[in-house]
Amino acid sequence: MYGSEKVYKKIEVIGVSKKGIEAAIEMALSKAKKTVHKLSWFEVEEIHGHIGEDGTVNEYQVLLKVAFQLED
Repeated sequence: MYGSEKVYKKIEVIGVSKKGIEAAIEMALSKAKKTVHKLSWFEVEEIHGHIGEDGTVNEYQVLLKVAFQLED
């Protein structure tokens, strides 16, 4: 309920995708929600990537801090 007292915890997750930064974020959150309940928000901490031999981006890596509400 909005306005009530709550406590949150933050964890770090890393999403990886060949499709882009947004896809990497979605991958990380999709996996996190399978094991962590009451996800609330995320913060992008770092963005990294891998460059292939042809000079193009092969992979995007996004480090997120994800917050979830602690249960009573």
